[in-house]
Amino acid sequence: MQNSDAMALSAAVLAAAGGLTQRIHEGVVARGFEGLRPAHGFAFARLAPDGATVTDLAAHLGMTKQAASQLVDELVRKGYAERRPHPADARARLVVLTESGWACTRAAEEAAAEAVRAWVDVLGEGEVQALRDRLLRVAPNGPVRPAW
Repeated sequence: MQNSDAMALSAAVLAAAGGLTQRIHEGVVARGFEGLRPAHGFAFARLAPDGATVTDLAAHLGMTKQAASQLVDELVRKGYAERRPHPADARARLVVLTESGWACTRAAEEAAAEAVRAWVDVLGEGEVQALRDRLLRVAPNGPVRPAW
């Protein structure tokens, strides 16, 4: 692949990811969840289903522990997460989603489904499935790091 083709592919993937992130965020806001930024959604993805420590969250988001701690403070203040004693480490705190956090996560899933349906309208079901399969081959289950 030529450099210019690689750059065009990179730009297309980043544009699709950015558009998807924006559509999910808009869908969450439209469902009544205010005061959130797309970065919060990336944190929610790590906190569900079993919670995480601030250190885990920092690694997932590619940020410092201090920045992750500030993000958690914000989510706690807004009622989307809470800190609990860690069941296996007395020195650590586990950050878990509250019911509001889970409701927001469900809203994000609905918004993601709507956004992907728009892709199906353009590409067709089979092409979207193939796209998912191919992307999973090159980006398997790794940390999801937002573009700050």
